[in-house]
Amino acid sequence: MIYLKTDEEIALMRNANQLVGKTLGELAKLIRPGITTLYLNNIADTFIRDHGATPAFLGFDGFPKSICTSVNEQVVHGIPAGETILREGDIISIDCGTVLDGFVGDSAYTFCVGEVDDDTKRLLRTTKESLYEGIRQATVGHRVGDISCTVQDYCERRGYTVVRELVGHGCGRKMHEDPEVPNYGRRGCGPLLKNGMVICIEPMINRGSKNVVVERDGWTVRTKDRKRSAHFEHCIAIRREGPEILSTFEYVEKIVGNEI
Repeated sequence: MIYLKTDEEIALMRNANQLVGKTLGELAKLIRPGITTLYLNNIADTFIRDHGATPAFLGFDGFPKSICTSVNEQVVHGIPAGETILREGDIISIDCGTVLDGFVGDSAYTFCVGEVDDDTKRLLRTTKESLYEGIRQATVGHRVGDISCTVQDYCERRGYTVVRELVGHGCGRKMHEDPEVPNYGRRGCGPLLKNGMVICIEPMINRGSKNVVVERDGWTVRTKDRKRSAHFEHCIAIRREGPEILSTFEYVEKIVGNEI
């Protein structure tokens, strides 16, 4: 079932999502060669709790940490660990969620670690641009497939592939609500977008094959061919006047600038 949110509920969701953006901004200050993903997790957990919220991911379906940290060929759901040390030239997707005043915020950003090669920067740039292309389709009267097809076309025309097994989703009092929001599909298909819907659009785009596998930990999804993958996510409210981005990259981009 798709739950339409009131203006008051959307305002609460904006607060939760803004806190996610601030958390990602705090982590952006720390990302460099030599630090561990567990260190980033612990900083995020403390920051979220200090701002009166709880980490949405911790314990979700048994997930053991407060953020997801996915490095290089890892697509999503990477588990932070003390033995996972960031190295020069890596990329890391950080997916973060909060629960504040009963509502969930959810957003993700893929960071460069030190100096990253131009081909990788192009992958990140294309993935991020496809997110905003998809958001432009998130208007009353369109359908989910209009978002999905736009993301797919934008990335595939630039030589990349779209992960099929993982999708965006509705968001609200629960992190995963209806509808699913794939990054591939056909225009004019899927649920109708209505005023008050809140969805997370999150392109997961690969440099090589679209195929993925799940690691032995039961969580980490990586590309089957071990080529790099990028992931960006915003939480969007469908409004009569157009899409409203509830999450933000503002705090990240104050730190990283135009690195991609």
